[in-house]
Amino acid sequence: MSKTSLLKQERKNRRVRRVRAKIEGSASRPRLAVFRSLTHLSAQIIDDAAGRTLAAARDVELTVDVRKGKKKIELAALTGTLLAERAKKAGLREVVFDRRDKRYHGRVQAFADAARAGGLVF
Repeated sequence: MSKTSLLKQERKNRRVRRVRAKIEGSASRPRLAVFRSLTHLSAQIIDDAAGRTLAAARDVELTVDVRKGKKKIELAALTGTLLAERAKKAGLREVVFDRRDKRYHGRVQAFADAARAGGLVF
């Protein structure tokens, strides 16, 4: 790896640690971690105390008919709704939102708004 890419990775890790220093998931209020790549978005609800995933959703899980012709921001909103449904089935209502190193706008914001509309409180 070049020196520049190492510096970029270090800055990213610093941002993640800064966000995670303020956030911790528990059994009563688990952590909703969002991962956004260039093309996809995935999220999971994690109980950090037990170290296990309680619910998860990815935009790839949406059927081809649903995904066809949609923009990435629309897919993020559908993924947020899907995760909210799965969280309800698991008996979860309140979560702590973990955006990792991403800013709260665009797909991350669309996901969060849809999850809130689906019944999650954070």
